[in-house]
This record gives sequence, structure tokens and C-alpha cells, in this order.
Amino acid sequence: MRVLISGSTGFIGTALVKRLLELGHEPVRLVRSTSPDDVASVRWDPAAETIDDGALDNIDAVVHLAGESIASSRWTDAQKARIMDSRVKGTRTLAKAMAAAENPPAIFLSGSAIGYYGDTDDQHITEESAAADDFAALVTVAWEQEAAPIATPRTRLAYLRTGIVLDPSGGALKEQLPFFKLGIGGRIGDGTQWFSWISLDDEVGAIIHLLENDVSGPVNLTPNPVTNGAFTKALGFLHREYEPAFFFWEPIFLVQRVLIIGSGVVGTELCGEIIDAFPRKEVILIGRSTILRRAGPDAHRLLSEHWKKKGVKCYFNQEMLPVKDGDTHYVTSAG
Repeated sequence: MRVLISGSTGFIGTALVKRLLELGHEPVRLVRSTSPDDVASVRWDPAAETIDDGALDNIDAVVHLAGESIASSRWTDAQKARIMDSRVKGTRTLAKAMAAAENPPAIFLSGSAIGYYGDTDDQHITEESAAADDFAALVTVAWEQEAAPIATPRTRLAYLRTGIVLDPSGGALKEQLPFFKLGIGGRIGDGTQWFSWISLDDEVGAIIHLLENDVSGPVNLTPNPVTNGAFTKALGFLHREYEPAFFFWEPIFLVQRVLIIGSGVVGTELCGEIIDAFPRKEVILIGRSTILRRAGPDAHRLLSEHWKKKGVKCYFNQEMLPVKDGDTHYVTSAG
């Protein structure tokens, strides 16, 4: 099967390309510039709503995964516009190409999300459940509406209503693991909110299944939802040599500044982990004077110089901290 994939270099797309190759299929990347490897590719510009002539020639199926990340930065008005436009314009571009093709692909799997349903508390949700009216739902509805014309007697259309995809190599789990490994992971809020997840392996397996089987319409890809509290407890158990001790009251990826108190071994290791996981963050390391005095007279200067090279602001007990309410997440480490 020859499969055209948008978003092929992303978290899910990378794994899907690999799996298709392993199964003997022929993936084709839909890219904005050049392919990162020797996998065949065609070009498009979703923002301009253009695509190469003949992009769909000899293509059996399309898997459309491209879209601006919803977790890369705060949802400012500009970021919301990027999230919406990337999905609407990209899908519209492919829908127009499908309509113009003399022999369109027989299968089209269009990206979507469980954000379609919004916050439903403990209500059981199926593919027939109504859409919510928050921003994530509005994006998902618009996304699916742009794909709807693709469904014709010649093309089977399915919507991939995907949950939170988990794998240590990327996505939400990659961001969470450093904190649990260091013993500071914990639930968000009271932990009763539902966490609808799917492993990366299962996500890719589900896409392969939908390529190979006659399934149309929306498909919820989240086989075993759990509460946030249950999920973090399970993740903590997997790293049971560390005792989770902190509770994040908002998603850490939305926090712009992380303040670490304690510049000893744990503090400095944690600082490095956060830099690796969240390179866009401002990380402030607070030194404890008792530890620094033991380290010698140059400890302040050496520590400041070391972390400055890594983009970290380092302050000490007598220094004034440029901290404003509402923009800082505090983490206390054992020095």
C-alpha cells in the first residue's frame, strides 16, 4: 500500500513511517521543504493552501496528521489562530486535491482529537456524543468539517479522534518523566479529572488497522481512560525508588518560569532535566548559602557561570528575585 502522510516527521508520524516500512508498505512524506531521509516525498504549503500537481497520483491512502502543536506554548490569541488555521487550511488543501484527482486515494484517515467532547466529568462518551463548545472542541469540529467532503463512493473517510499519546520518546510522557524520576512528580489539582490516553504503539497500530479494515466516520483512539490521579500513581509506582511529593496545580508545560530552591546535587540535576525537557522555559536556581559556603569562596561565581552557559538564571539568598505572582512554578529540592 502506498500511503501519503502529512505530519510525517512529528511524534506520531515518525513512528507510523517506521511501522509502514517494517510491514512492507510504501510511505510517502507530504513535506513543506525537503524529506529528512530517502523516503519518497511530495511538497505542499498548507498555509498557502497549495500542493504539488500529481501529489495524489498512485496513492492508495492518505493519513493526515499535520497541525500546530497544542502544547508548545500558551494559548494566546495568535497561538489559537495558528492552531486553528494549521488544521483548517491543511485539511482544506487536501480536500481540494482529493476532489480534483482523477483517481483519488480509496482511504483517507483525517487527524482529529478527543477534545471534540470537552470536559464531560464522569459521563461515558462514544463517537455519537455531542461536541462541546470550548476552543479545543471548536477546532476539532472545524477540522472534521473541512475533511467531510472527502467522503465519497470512491473514498472511505475516518476521523482519528486521538487521546493523549504516550511514549518516553516524545509528547506528554517525555515531559513528565524527568519529574517522576527525580521524585517530584504528582497529580494535577485533585487528580479526579479524566486522562484519556493511548500508547504510541497502540496509536500506530490503530492507524494501521483503519488502513486495512473497512471503518468509516469518527473513531475514538483512547482505549482505557483513567483519572489523572490514577495515572500519576501508576507512573510513580514504575519509579518507586522515588517518592512523589509535589502536586502541580496547573499543567507544567503552560508554566513560563520554573523556580528551583536548593542548589545541591538534586537541585542541579533537576535543573538540567527541566532544561532538557522544557528548553523554552526560564529556569531560576536558588542557592542555599550553607551549601555554598561549604563549597568554597568561589562557589557563587562558579555556579552562576556554569548555569549561565546553559541559559539558567542563578540567584542566592541575599539577592532580589525578579519573580511576579502568577508566572512562576516553585519546586523545592533537597539540596
